[in-house]
Amino acid sequence: MNAKTIILVFIMLFAEALASYSQVITTDPEFPVADAAVTIYFDATQGNQGLMDYSGDIYAHTGVITDQSTSSSDWKYVIAEWNVNTDKAKLIEVTSNLYKLEIQPSIKEFYGVPDEEVILKLAFVFRNSDGSITGREADGGDAFVEVYEAGLNLNISSPTNNYIIIPGQQVDISATSNDADSMFLFIDDILISKLEGTNLSYSHTENIAGSHKIKVIAENATEFAADSVNYFARGTNNEGDLPSGWIKGINYLAADSVGLVLFAPNKDFVFVIGDFNSWSLSDDYMMNRTPDGKYYWLAIGGLTPKEEYIFQYFIDGELKIADPYTEKTSDVNDKYILEDTYPGLIAYPEDKTSSTASVLQTNQDEYQWKNDDFAIPGKENLIIYELLVRDFLANHDYKTLKDTLDYLDSLGINAIELMPVSEFEGNESWGYNPSFYFAPDKYYGPKNDLKAFVDSCHGRGIAVIMDMVLNHSYGQSPLVRMYFDGEKPTADNPWYNVQSPNTSYSWGYDFNHESIYTKEFVDSVNRFWLEKYKVDGFRFDFTKGFTNTIGDGWNYDASRIAILKRMANEIWAINSNAYIILEHFTNNTEEIELSDYGMMIWGNINHEYREASKGNTSDISWGLYTERSWSTPNLISYMESHDEERLMYTNLSSGISYGSYDIKDLPTALKRVELVANFFIPIPGPKMIWQFGELGYDISIDDDCRVCNKPIHWEYYNQEDRYRLYTIYKTLNNLKLNYDVFSTSDFTLDQDGKAKTINLYSDDMNVVIMGNFDVTSLFVSATFPKLGNWFELYSGDTLSITRADQSLIFEPGEYRFYTDVKLKQPNLPTALFNKVLDTKQELKVYPNPSSGIFYFEISGEYEKTGNIYLYDIDGKLRLQEEITGSDNVEINATELKNGIYFFKLIFDENAYTGKLLKN
Repeated sequence: MNAKTIILVFIMLFAEALASYSQVITTDPEFPVADAAVTIYFDATQGNQGLMDYSGDIYAHTGVITDQSTSSSDWKYVIAEWNVNTDKAKLIEVTSNLYKLEIQPSIKEFYGVPDEEVILKLAFVFRNSDGSITGREADGGDAFVEVYEAGLNLNISSPTNNYIIIPGQQVDISATSNDADSMFLFIDDILISKLEGTNLSYSHTENIAGSHKIKVIAENATEFAADSVNYFARGTNNEGDLPSGWIKGINYLAADSVGLVLFAPNKDFVFVIGDFNSWSLSDDYMMNRTPDGKYYWLAIGGLTPKEEYIFQYFIDGELKIADPYTEKTSDVNDKYILEDTYPGLIAYPEDKTSSTASVLQTNQDEYQWKNDDFAIPGKENLIIYELLVRDFLANHDYKTLKDTLDYLDSLGINAIELMPVSEFEGNESWGYNPSFYFAPDKYYGPKNDLKAFVDSCHGRGIAVIMDMVLNHSYGQSPLVRMYFDGEKPTADNPWYNVQSPNTSYSWGYDFNHESIYTKEFVDSVNRFWLEKYKVDGFRFDFTKGFTNTIGDGWNYDASRIAILKRMANEIWAINSNAYIILEHFTNNTEEIELSDYGMMIWGNINHEYREASKGNTSDISWGLYTERSWSTPNLISYMESHDEERLMYTNLSSGISYGSYDIKDLPTALKRVELVANFFIPIPGPKMIWQFGELGYDISIDDDCRVCNKPIHWEYYNQEDRYRLYTIYKTLNNLKLNYDVFSTSDFTLDQDGKAKTINLYSDDMNVVIMGNFDVTSLFVSATFPKLGNWFELYSGDTLSITRADQSLIFEPGEYRFYTDVKLKQPNLPTALFNKVLDTKQELKVYPNPSSGIFYFEISGEYEKTGNIYLYDIDGKLRLQEEITGSDNVEINATELKNGIYFFKLIFDENAYTGKLLKN
């Protein structure tokens, strides 16, 4: 076998998964070779049409598949990272929706492929400048262009592989060669036609049912080339009623058999292909159709118990989809999931199919639940911890998440809200691009590990809330793909609107919540997670969109209310205590009605608390359910969430200052978060904390990009000032859970400029919280409801009240927490240094900013020995310099990267802190 034949065999391993020529790409020349230039033409009207009529710059994310690639997704020599825009990969507009990319002087030189490596295909995904819009194949896959060896080449352009017909139907065959003298057409190894030249066209009528093979051979005086495709002549549909008890999806009938059910009205025929039939077409695997034409079903036997089988539905000979109800998917991204994360994950069959597939397995090991008697915490005192597994743990898996419960339990939260964990597009995501609603995303580990996490939470009295996205789906969803015109859902899609009715906010493809099929699907999803995973409720994403009323969604909408109440009733019929949390953001009248019905509503107070924290005047009263005229405490207010900027980042980047008091200084910034926490958590009603907010997480939400991976800073827990903040959160959480006064309906918030006071009243205890949100000293006034001794929580000090109205002087950012019942003083870490340099003493730092050399000029009557510590914005110690009695100290920070740094200058028991800017 010569080298060219070997390469041909390798290429054909991909043949069933990839078309020889992309639907969205044409090339000039038609048969590109590695050692020559080629022009790539991208037709934005083809494929998924994501960039059709786009007016901005378009780039090619491109690489090559070589003989060293392990699969069609193993791109080599990628020109630039996804988010890097380079002129080399920028497309040139030819005409409307047609673009070109010149690959020159040769393919090999353009990509930088070494001579010893063989290029098999060029790989492309076209995108806009920020990567938010892409041009791909119609099924969402990458686009490929075959690279040929120099010499004689051949391509069959029609029919496509696995083309399906009925007996008696005509098959149009087209093939092209670049340098053939003669071309030979074989069908099932029988010579049908011989033609002279480089183009072959032939129409063949197939009368025999079953699988058939087309093979074309091209030859000239010195060479020959071959290409082949398969087609299948199917039988007629068998009609039959859906077997009793079978439901949509995979029905496990016995240890060696399953029943598959697909709801697919208006489809002509469906085959099942998979590991159990070697991914081949056969009438034995053509699904039965119900008499009403809506359902397709098939029983499959002879399976090995406990063995996993990957499979797909092949619809109308055009579309391969996974089962929409599958509890496990298989896709090309699985290879990037680490063995430690998901041990023994079955490999996606890239050489046999394309697009996401489903997995079935009989006799699965069922999880044995241990905490069936869990009592769900009451809504009024919920303290929810929202987290994204990806950015919370370096290992990003459920097993490790379970191991962190000591930390979360100690913090005093009683509910964990997981950002979406059902299968979403790609591996690394916030999860709001859902595709499969019954399958936990494998990037976080096996499904039984998720169940074990929920079970362990319940054993600690912690509820688990699932973030559920039922406003929309994205393009990998089989429910979208089954009825899709390449750009949007078609009018006959049972579940989705052709166009979102919301004129201001829209993501993915919009569910039609008026459809009976959508209602049925929504109910099945909610039931599944409540029963199979024992989650305690849902936070529903963007419920403002649960309507077909045209507009921005703000106004009162009776149809939306009816939709949500119907869904809630179905959930409460399964679990009467289940939490239903809405990200709603609509007219307050509508939110009152939904709250009165028993649903909880997200209350975004991020802006107000960030402004207060950074030192500005701010009104935080909208975080009180009473301020909204609600009769029930069903407002889940939050200072931070996955979708909002972090308080600490705001403090450090834009906090205000006065004299030596500077909110941009790290210790002061953390103290400001302590301040706002005392005016947040104690307010009656459920509260939500975003992950690491209790440690003063200070990386911007837009670091790299909004949804990009964020640094994980568990080391913050070991830093004293941050651990103090954690302890403040812990103290407030425990008070809220253990004292009825924090769920009282008798409370007030008074705000006088930057002086704020909260009063909480109950028969057992009264609370007065006072705070100065200014950057200067301030008198803060409060009315104490009874005379006598009051006890400050954090200091343990006693305040004797002889008259109700008090006006007390507060230092900048100071807060006090008074109760008329003495509580246990929290064990707060003391400040590492209790003294600062006297105001008469001086410290000059110059130049500041600097390119790396900073001079510290010290004056004053004290011993000038000690140390200077330099910390980066993450609180990591980056440099330390000893002071040995000199009035002038030079710090060389040239090796540090540019940015903001904080210094701490220590003299015996004295300390001075400040900020440096290296540029």
